[in-house]
Amino acid sequence: MAKQTKTAIVILNWNGVKMFDIFLPSVIQHSTSGNTEIIVADNGSTDTSVAHLRQNYPTVKIIELKENSGFAEGYNKALKLVEADYFVLLNSDVKVTSNWIESCIRLFEADEKLAAIQPKILSFNNPELFEYAGAAGGFIDKYGYPFCRGRMLNRVEVDENQYDQPTPIFWASGACMFVHSSAFREAGGFDGDFWAHMEEIDLCWRLKSLGYKIQYQPESVVYHLGGGTLSYGSPKKVYLNFRNNLWMLYKNLPKHQFKRIFLARMALDGVAAVKFILGFNFREFWAVLKAHASFYRNLGKLMAKRKQVQQQVVVKEHLEVYPRSIMWKFFLEKKRRFSELDFNP
Repeated sequence: MAKQTKTAIVILNWNGVKMFDIFLPSVIQHSTSGNTEIIVADNGSTDTSVAHLRQNYPTVKIIELKENSGFAEGYNKALKLVEADYFVLLNSDVKVTSNWIESCIRLFEADEKLAAIQPKILSFNNPELFEYAGAAGGFIDKYGYPFCRGRMLNRVEVDENQYDQPTPIFWASGACMFVHSSAFREAGGFDGDFWAHMEEIDLCWRLKSLGYKIQYQPESVVYHLGGGTLSYGSPKKVYLNFRNNLWMLYKNLPKHQFKRIFLARMALDGVAAVKFILGFNFREFWAVLKAHASFYRNLGKLMAKRKQVQQQVVVKEHLEVYPRSIMWKFFLEKKRRFSELDFNP
């Protein structure tokens, strides 16, 4: 008889007690397999999260972390305490549906090189729309800018079943990511220094460089509220996105592309900063400058990380990297839908 696999759904929580009664019942209802465990890893909350869970959700296991270490390191610490074949990293503001787990595990079981899977992520508030954080699977362009099937920069599409085929992708959203535990550990987990934002893209890039695959599974459907911790336009989010994108590129760009692409990206960030200041978005302008200052302050550490990552690379070229500029396509050619890119990875 084949060994039954174990799946652990791990929800990282920080002061999110208000989310539990809205979203956790769907997770409990649609995760009924005897080999599926639901865990809330509390990231040093100061609200009543832990007490509320103990009183109202006795079947949910709780891991109490001493302090808020951010999304990336919080998950690293929690997952060291979890034994399972597959981890499901799930935001606390996600509603799940029937078959959301089984359809993904089926893909894992069919391909031993599959490291991570993302479901179809729709908007909780506007269920006819894809959700910003992941939509129908993530990609990056040649300069490292992320985009999704169903979401180009800040434009999301209506779900008209146009992305209903399982597809190779470059990155799976941290809002709902299925990941093989052994692959997660082989890659070294998330880069805890990222704190939050783009840590899942960095992880997926490292997984793909190790020879693993990332896939989108539309049979699994979830609904994400989004923007619960940081609103999409907040200066802190701008700072983390710019900083972490530079860190990710510095670590992962292959040697033959490194100088050309990285220098071009630095120049593009300068253009973005000028655009912010011309639009009187002074807080966003300072966020970009702070991101670059942080990059230079951490250059020594980043050099060591790059050396370690590059020593482990097995695959250097990835079909899921768009070979042109998304910014050019979006702003100058007015391409606002994934289907308009003529991109079939």
